[in-house]
Amino acid sequence: MRIIAGSLKGRRLNPPANLPVRPTTDMARESLFDILNNYVEYEECSVMDLFAGTGAVSLEFVSRGVKDVTSVEINNQCVDFIKQSALRLGVSNIHVVRADAFDLLKRAYKKFDIIFADPPYSCEGLPQLPNLVFEKELLNDNGIFVLEHPKEHDFAQHPHFWQHRAYGKVNFTFFAQQIT
Repeated sequence: MRIIAGSLKGRRLNPPANLPVRPTTDMARESLFDILNNYVEYEECSVMDLFAGTGAVSLEFVSRGVKDVTSVEINNQCVDFIKQSALRLGVSNIHVVRADAFDLLKRAYKKFDIIFADPPYSCEGLPQLPNLVFEKELLNDNGIFVLEHPKEHDFAQHPHFWQHRAYGKVNFTFFAQQIT
C-alpha cells in the first residue's frame, strides 16, 4: 500500500497483517482522488475520515496538502498504526480520534469540506450514514460526502446524491449539499 500523489508520493504504509481492515485499494484510491481533483482545492480543505482503518485515505489527503484531517477509528491497533505512520512520515495535521463513527456523528458539531466513510461492508448502519451527515449539517457549503460501499447499496434516490462510481468491487457514492 502506497501513497499515490502529493508530498508523500511513493511512501509505503505497511500495516501489520492482524489489523481488522479491508483497505481501499491503490487503484480505487487513485480513482477517488482523480474525481475529487476536479472539484476540490485541497489546501483549503478540512477532512474527516470515518472508519479510517490503516489511515491510507487520511494520509493521501494530507499528502495532497489539506489543512487538517480528523481520522476516526474505533480499533486500538488501527489508531496506534495511524499515529505511528503519521509520526514516521512527519505529518502533524492529522488528528486521530478513537471513537465509534456513528456515536461521533451523532454528537459532532464541526463542519468539514470533505467527509469520507469506508465502513465495514457488513455494517448494519451503513445505509444511514448519508442521513447522519446531512441531518447534523456536517458539511461546509460545497462540501462533499463520499461513501465507499458494496454494490448491493444504491443511493441514487437520496436527496443529496451527486454521482456514483464503481471500480471492481469498490463503489463510491458522492453526496453534496450543493455543487457549484
